[in-house]
Amino acid sequence: MAGSRPEYEKSVFINCPYDVEFEEMFLAIVFTVAAFGFIPRSARDSEGRADTRIDRITETLANCKYSIHDLSRFTGEGIGNLARFNMPLELGIALALRHERRNAGPTHNWVVLVPGGHQHQRFVSDLNGFDPSRHELTVRSVVREVSSWLRMQDDIIQPVPAAAAVLDAFEAFKAQVSERRRAALDRSNWSDILEAAYETVPRL
Repeated sequence: MAGSRPEYEKSVFINCPYDVEFEEMFLAIVFTVAAFGFIPRSARDSEGRADTRIDRITETLANCKYSIHDLSRFTGEGIGNLARFNMPLELGIALALRHERRNAGPTHNWVVLVPGGHQHQRFVSDLNGFDPSRHELTVRSVVREVSSWLRMQDDIIQPVPAAAAVLDAFEAFKAQVSERRRAALDRSNWSDILEAAYETVPRL
């Protein structure tokens, strides 16, 4: 059973783009999750395993009580003007987990991050009725929204840092990530990102 693992109640799956354009936002989510005493998880933490990516994602999500899904990347890209559907697909897996465990088994709670305004009601109208968290594609707004959501979760352990303190420490975290990447000859490893986060989170 997924919930039998001791880290289940503190694990937060992060579903967002991993490309260069979104890297700061991704790191902001990871850092905020770590700063609030939770364990950041993603498809990247099972890299190196000889399993398909979708199997690794599903298994990791099933072992997390919480998940964060950023749907701000919704427009087409490149010559073919193709939209990316990986993020909605992983949100669908989280929805299925919550439905499956509604009456039995370990629970799963999730939040959706969307751009400011109401555009999400056009490209993912089935979420109407839910209250997504809106950000402006800035580190500040991402830290604000993720901090606010984490504060409301059952497994939060007080005291927690203020969102402003997390934002103030973010540059030191980024510097640590860059230093570790240089040491790995420009290879960004998930374990290095986590170690950098836990070394630089605000101390209470």
